[in-house]
Amino acid sequence: MSWWARFARLRQLGVLGMNRRNTACILDLNPRARFPLVDGKRRLAELCRSIHVPTPELYGTVASHSALRRLPELLADLPDFVIKPDHGAAGRGILVITGRDGQRFIGHDGRRLGLDEIRQQVSEIISGLFSLGGWTDQALVQQRVAPDASFERISFRGTPDVRVVIYKHVPALAMLRLPTRQSDGRANLHQGAIGAGIHLETGVVHQAECRNRLIECHPDTGERIIGLQVPYWKEILSMARRVSAAVQMGYVGVDIVIDRRRGPLLLEANARPGLAIQIANGQGLLKRFAAIERDELASSSPALE
Repeated sequence: MSWWARFARLRQLGVLGMNRRNTACILDLNPRARFPLVDGKRRLAELCRSIHVPTPELYGTVASHSALRRLPELLADLPDFVIKPDHGAAGRGILVITGRDGQRFIGHDGRRLGLDEIRQQVSEIISGLFSLGGWTDQALVQQRVAPDASFERISFRGTPDVRVVIYKHVPALAMLRLPTRQSDGRANLHQGAIGAGIHLETGVVHQAECRNRLIECHPDTGERIIGLQVPYWKEILSMARRVSAAVQMGYVGVDIVIDRRRGPLLLEANARPGLAIQIANGQGLLKRFAAIERDELASSSPALE
């Protein structure tokens, strides 16, 4: 197939490309002044508290190298936790601790880590090694989410999350991201996680892909993914809408995890959501945008007598 035929086919399917995303969506719909609300996880969590959207509990922050001396005290009574950069991107710099073995910490992959290794990770976060733009950052110590029981058989080690892309405060597409062995237990599609398209009305998984190949079962567990009912679906869509309205952005990706004890928790929001959600759903975003705009126009038009 020629490049022109491929282009025509993508256009027919309503696939949103990178250039149009950057101009018509991010530049036109997301005011630059609002970016700090979503680029900083701590600031977004504070906003979520004000609109009664639950987030993982924040145990503490380490904002400078001099504050590293407080790290042993901060971690002393925590059986498990997550350390992440406040301004990180693409899942980089996140350290998940699932338990303890004496004086050592157990990572999500089973590794035993000493306090010095934890301190080194936090130091690298503060230095800006994982932050957007390489600016100095702060490390957040948060609650480790225990995934809902419905995800146990279709996830490898890590925590699945739900990405909802919101267009003009209306859900456009959604997918479930499932960690795999290849992604090292992280729900990151670029590292090899699964993207599973979710039917917006029902919350049921209807298609799944991994590394741009359609699949029906998890490659590591062998369990079927297609047909899975995502729990708390109405609550998830409601949370995504409320966050979109609060940050005042017209094109935003909202990431939600489901804790087995607390239910849906807002993990983060992204002012520059990627485009792989279209592959996961087998559907282009442009067609969804057009449908949302038609509905908006119809609802705003005066009724004819």
